[in-house]
Amino acid sequence: MRTLHTAPLLRRTVDEEPTADAAVLVDGDRIAAIGPTDELVRAYPGVRVRRWPGTLGPALLHDGPLPPAPTPRERVHALFRLGVGAVLAAQLTDPGLRAAAARNGVAVLDSPRPPALVPAGRADLAVFAADGACLATVVAGRLVHRRA
Repeated sequence: MRTLHTAPLLRRTVDEEPTADAAVLVDGDRIAAIGPTDELVRAYPGVRVRRWPGTLGPALLHDGPLPPAPTPRERVHALFRLGVGAVLAAQLTDPGLRAAAARNGVAVLDSPRPPALVPAGRADLAVFAADGACLATVVAGRLVHRRA
């Protein structure tokens, strides 16, 4: 199912200046399109629309040890609460932690690369409030965290 994620501000990379009233169309685990919200709503009638407050952008890469928690699953979910969608393989030496990351769709990278939203790329998105708090995280097209 296609989902259009929209927010008042969108940035394609972590360092890019945000643009106003833009959206990301997700189809399965991929980004199908990026553009002005109104244009994408017209181009895809009947698409499910998720309207987020804040700034929509790429999910982050976590390049250090995973946050402590009682179980591997909870350690992975602690990343989602930070807006993370990818980790470095070097941080997943524990088999249970690696399995939890795989079950939850976390991208495991051999080397760092800057997160970016690109058409046909993997749909790893995050929404951040003005104070930097993560409001929502989407990993491989699946909503995995939403702040209550």
